[in-house]
Parts: sequence; C-alpha cells; structure tokens
Amino acid sequence: MKPGLGRGLDSLLKSYDEEIEPKTKTREAKPASDNEITAIPLSKIYTNPNQPRKSFDQAALNELAESIKLHGLIQPIIVNETADGYMIIAGERRYRACKLAGLKEVNAVVKKYSNKQVAEIALIENLQREDLNPIEMSKGIKRLMDEYGLTQEKVAERLGKSRSAVANSLRILSLYPEVIDLIEKGKVSFGHAKVLVAVTDYATQVLLAKKIAKDKLTVRDLEREVEQILGNKKKKKAKAAPSAELKDFVNQLQKKLKTKVNVIGNEKKGRIYIDYYNQDDLDRIYEIILKK
Repeated sequence: MKPGLGRGLDSLLKSYDEEIEPKTKTREAKPASDNEITAIPLSKIYTNPNQPRKSFDQAALNELAESIKLHGLIQPIIVNETADGYMIIAGERRYRACKLAGLKEVNAVVKKYSNKQVAEIALIENLQREDLNPIEMSKGIKRLMDEYGLTQEKVAERLGKSRSAVANSLRILSLYPEVIDLIEKGKVSFGHAKVLVAVTDYATQVLLAKKIAKDKLTVRDLEREVEQILGNKKKKKAKAAPSAELKDFVNQLQKKLKTKVNVIGNEKKGRIYIDYYNQDDLDRIYEIILKK
C-alpha cells in the first residue's frame, strides 16, 4: 500500500499546490499535487526555525522510533526545497524519530512553497495535533487570521472544521485570564468554556470556573446554573425598570434643566442623577431648581 500524507494534510497541501505552476523541467518538474515520494538523506534535511511546536515528548519519540525500526516510516514527511537543502514543512516529530531509529534517509514529499506558505502550513499542521488544549487552538486560529489574512471560512476549510467551531474557538479568548488559565491546565473543558462566555460579570465567571474545577460540574450542570443566573438578572432588571409615568417625569426634568437626567429605581425608591459639565452649568441648574 502506498503511504499517504495523513488525513486532512493531503487536501490542505492541494490548496497551495493549485497556486504553483511548474516553471522548469527538472527532477521535480511534475506538478506538486502529484505528491511523489522521494527518499532524501537525513543529512540534507533541516528543521523549520519558525515551527510553532517547540517541545516533543521524549518517551513518545522513543516509541515512534522503535515502531519505525520495525515497520519503517509509514507516513512521509513534507519538505520544501531550498538553497540549503530541504526544510521540514510537516513531520518534524517523524523526522526526529527517524534519526533516533538510525535511518540514513527518509521518505519525503518535496514541495516548492513561498516562505509565507511554509509558515502558514506549519501553523495549520500544528493546529491539527490532537494534544492541543482549547486555548492553544484558539490562539493559533487567531494568528492565522491576524498574520495571514484568512477569514473564518478559510480557516475552517484549512482545518477541516465547521465555521461555527472556529467562531466558538475565537469566542473563548474573551474569557478572563483566571478562567483561561484553568482551561490551559485542563481543569475547565472547551464545552464549559463555551457556556462561560455568556457570563460577562468578572466575579461570577471566575467563581463558576473554580466551581467547575473543584466540583467537577458537567457542561449540563453549568448550563443550568448559567441559565438561572442570567434569568435572575433579567428579572431584577425588569423589576427595577421605571414606569411610563416616571419616564415622563424624567423627560420633563431634562427639558426644564436642559441637561441629561437619569433615574434608577421606581416610584417607591430610587435615585435621580442630573449631569452638569462645568461650574457655570452647575450654577445654572442651581438657579433653576431653587428658583421660586
């Protein structure tokens, strides 16, 4: 069986290959979309200095190296041909494992991309990892949009996600730092985070996040609590809303005083606020109110 590029990565690279036209009939003159696999000496391959992923689990690398010794490299790496050799676009973990396994060469698909395309592909490939926490994913998506000018639709297409999933990922970045910290530590899930976005009050949001971490609330439990909190706030607002008569009184005050007037409360209890903007304005209002 011919080794593939991995689910999603093949279709991702095709979108970049469509932008490239073969210019010369060299060894790599075939269209890049053919994804021809070539054996390249490890000594000619080097890592991308701008690779978003900086750390690799050593135990997992050792396991992969042992697997490669037994079965070979099933999935080729993706490299970009440069004047210095071949720079890794995707598959640095496999490249490192091949070195540990003692291989002298590695199967690779050779591409010819621009520096911008290489950086974008590296970031997208990094976002397709399964061990990313929700905040890493959200920041990566935001970076794709900010640095590479991609729309939510394009990001969704590149990552193989729905637009709503991309929008939800971006939305959780609006959470308060203490909550984001709990998400990064794995104590608050992405499902919880999506619900917490609806809670804009700082103290309430942080309190709920800590409760999730401590009491192991399910997403459904959290939804019920949030519904109750938001429902109570709406009731309080409705209860404190001034009547039509009180609103009319405020309008009359504004016309008489010729300034902004606000009221909090109802006919039984509340406060009236009268705005003034300088000393002369205050004196003018003073004269109107105390005028007999």
